[in-house]
Amino acid sequence: MSRVRAKDTKPEMVVRRLLHAVGYRYRLHARDLPGKPDLVFRGRRKVVFINGCFWHRHLGCALARLPKSRTEFWTQKLERNRERDERNVEALKKLGWEVLTVWECEVQDPATLMPRVVAFLEQRPAPH
Repeated sequence: MSRVRAKDTKPEMVVRRLLHAVGYRYRLHARDLPGKPDLVFRGRRKVVFINGCFWHRHLGCALARLPKSRTEFWTQKLERNRERDERNVEALKKLGWEVLTVWECEVQDPATLMPRVVAFLEQRPAPH
């Protein structure tokens, strides 16, 4: 597990390159925000998390299957990750940020992913 990256993962790099190519600029891994979002668009008050399906328990995804050994350990560990993600998203929303989660499996189809991400970024915030 020491080789598992927290930053600059392959899915993250794909999304970063795609967004940069169409003109979006962002900050990376803002330590001052809950969960250290992967991409931060401060002017828009929007953040994007790019989650691995296995590590963050993408429900219904083939990439999120449990290992056959030590299932109790993995179930507890991965469930804690999922719960932490939920807490971070709620904390960000309370601070007035909009949140989008992009899953590792979605990165494999950029033609479908890009319109969704661009729509999220271009959407005007709801008035309070």
